Amino acid sequence: MKSAKILSFGLKLILGLGFLPFAFAQGGLTPSGAPGPTMKTLDQIYLRTDARSAITNSGAVIISQSGSYYLTTNITVSSGDAITINTNEVTLDLNGFTIFSTAAPAGGSAILINGVRSDIAIHGGFIHGSVTNNGSGSYSGNGFGYGITFSGTLSGARVANVSVSGCQFYGIFLGFNVTTVESCTVKTVGGLGIYADIVSASVAVDCGGTALSANSASNCRGQSSAGTGVYAAITAQNSYGQSSQSDGLSAFTANNCYGISSNGVGLNATVANNCLGTSTSGRGISGRTANNSYGSSVSGRGVFVEVANNCEGSCAGGNDVGLYAIFIAIGSYGYSSTNTGLFTTIGNSSFGQNNSGISETVGNKYNMP
Repeated sequence: MKSAKILSFGLKLILGLGFLPFAFAQGGLTPSGAPGPTMKTLDQIYLRTDARSAITNSGAVIISQSGSYYLTTNITVSSGDAITINTNEVTLDLNGFTIFSTAAPAGGSAILINGVRSDIAIHGGFIHGSVTNNGSGSYSGNGFGYGITFSGTLSGARVANVSVSGCQFYGIFLGFNVTTVESCTVKTVGGLGIYADIVSASVAVDCGGTALSANSASNCRGQSSAGTGVYAAITAQNSYGQSSQSDGLSAFTANNCYGISSNGVGLNATVANNCLGTSTSGRGISGRTANNSYGSSVSGRGVFVEVANNCEGSCAGGNDVGLYAIFIAIGSYGYSSTNTGLFTTIGNSSFGQNNSGISETVGNKYNMP
């Protein structure tokens, strides 16, 4: 009875105060608007666009703060530089867009790295001008003077997946101070095509100067009308170089490479391993040591080295030696249509052949009639 009285008193008190525990006000039930996203997009997760700065204007751009940037549109300029990088630690994603210039005459840079700079990365887009080759090695037209270049000093730079075409002077010019170029193409530039410390999987063609210059070049192709096709100060690996006037491919060590030249040396290397060099009027292969290599020339020496191991040299038409080994030829063969097939001081298991009856023995060299 006492509990019932307490319960009855409590109920009267609640009713008297005019509310029940389950009778709260609900407010409006109509939503104020469509719900917005509360999660990151796939682009933000995988490309981290939330951590990058968008470049939205279509004219000249100056980057003065470190960070990551990406284009949202093509950029076109009528003179001067399109993008200038004035700070360190910059990543620039061209994002598949193109940087154009209509400058007449050609001048300025598509991307200029200005000052004492380090830690620069550029990738993923196109640079385009209207400079052309008249077919005789003379380049002229409108557009950029340079594709990607620097003014000052540059170290720790990387350019990847960028295509450059139609520039008056240089394509991609980074210098040798810890710089890399990967999977890039350069076409139709009046001077040097690609210049960097390490260059891989890249192509530079229709260049007025040296097409591709590096300390180390691998899986590359370079073609020049007047300069060297591919020049590697240290090593060229699995690369092809072609030149009309100079060396097709030149390297300290060339491995599995091919060089061709009209008037210069096809392949010029201190050490050539498993290489092929051909020339119309110069030497096919020239250097110190050639191993398992083949050189041919129409009017010059097919192979001209100090030591030839398992090599073959051919002079097809001119009055020169097929294979000329200054010191020793081992397991090698030389052919000349009008002169000595193989000439060496010491020849071990080596043979020379010609079509004009010339037969000469030097050391242990043998000439086949």
